[in-house]
Amino acid sequence: MKNILPLTRDLVLVGGGHSHALVLRMWGMNPLPGVRVTVINPGPTAPYSGMLPGFVAGLYSRQDLDIDLVRLARFANARVILGAATGIDPVAKLVHVEGRAPIGFDVASIDIGITSEMPQIPGFADHAIPAKPLGAFAQAWDQYRTSANDPSVAVIGGGVAGAELAMAMAHALRQRGHKNPKVSLIDQGTVLSLFGEKARRIGLDALARNGVAIVEGAGAAKIEKGQVHLSDGRVVAAEFITGAAGARPAPWLADIGLETLNGYLSVGPTLQTSDDAIFAVGDCADMTETPRPKAGVFAVRQAPVLYHNLRGVLSGGALRPYVPQKDYLKLVSLGGKRAMAEKLGTAAQGRLLWHWKNRIDQQFMAKFRDYPQMSAVPVPNPAALGVTEEVGSAPMCGGCGAKVGRGALREVLANLPMQPDPDIESVAGDDAAILRLGDRRLVMTTDHL
Repeated sequence: MKNILPLTRDLVLVGGGHSHALVLRMWGMNPLPGVRVTVINPGPTAPYSGMLPGFVAGLYSRQDLDIDLVRLARFANARVILGAATGIDPVAKLVHVEGRAPIGFDVASIDIGITSEMPQIPGFADHAIPAKPLGAFAQAWDQYRTSANDPSVAVIGGGVAGAELAMAMAHALRQRGHKNPKVSLIDQGTVLSLFGEKARRIGLDALARNGVAIVEGAGAAKIEKGQVHLSDGRVVAAEFITGAAGARPAPWLADIGLETLNGYLSVGPTLQTSDDAIFAVGDCADMTETPRPKAGVFAVRQAPVLYHNLRGVLSGGALRPYVPQKDYLKLVSLGGKRAMAEKLGTAAQGRLLWHWKNRIDQQFMAKFRDYPQMSAVPVPNPAALGVTEEVGSAPMCGGCGAKVGRGALREVLANLPMQPDPDIESVAGDDAAILRLGDRRLVMTTDHL
């Protein structure tokens, strides 16, 4: 069954971040007719950062952490391209993806997160792994915690993310029978310095309770196998070394001709970049008029505005601004099933707060586990006899949203040389090959989705 409406616009979502995942879910519930949606991501899943400390601590499985982008895209009737984006041409409206031809777009949105790679530290690329992107880190940690005999870990970066990881690692290793695992938290300044006095005191107590050694006042100068050399000459021994500081955007964002600030794409209140056809959300974007720290809560709350504005640009409708809250509740994992809540300078900690955090995280992930059953597009009335029986309960699109449009296909094939063959019949409207085999005819067709 062919789609009743032609596909006249291409929407490309670059990255499977939290905002894009929510947009795809909303799109599946209320798509804009005539738009083909494509999502580009390095892998078929996207990890949820809110549950990473719990996964590291051994409280969640790897499967609990991941959003299945393929299943989500199927719900949204979108196509998935697995590959890492390497650049965007705003003039030609093309997204470049490693190892394949460019993907065209009319409107694009970027939600690729950030990385905590530390290329300025000699030896980091060879002997350490960044905490972001989360997928590679989660896999490396999962392998280490199950195979280590006498574990030793070093986390570079004493902010909230680094402290959470250090406590989670210590907890996980103790749960696997290691009585005194060596876990070090390294910061060139002061650990948890951005917290208020009460929150910092709670955090330091939790680090001590988890047996995490705090190393302050010196940054990592060099990394060798099993060792972190500090700028003041000290050496921290560690088999597993990770970096949770110095987060930065993908380098190619600064090379595509759009306005940036420190490498992050600059966006206005409507979440559009300096090119109105390109949006950016999440950690890779910088809100120029209302700057905020890099936190998942903003990405989640950008999603409804992004969804509305993408539809607006694609349909000629009005856009609306995203207005971020001035402050937000920070729920910080403290190793095991304990958490701290901090907002407006006050803080509290305990087991109930962990259960609250877990409930919030599970509610978010539930959005991508159970999708609502959407009703099929009604069959036009009147229709030819037999149409209703043929279509049944299947959506009118019938999967055609994943096919190449007739115009695009003709354009691609126009310059190919003709190969006349007397055994091939050609009739008007061919979508199959008719081959003569003696006194018989063989019809051959393929359908790639």
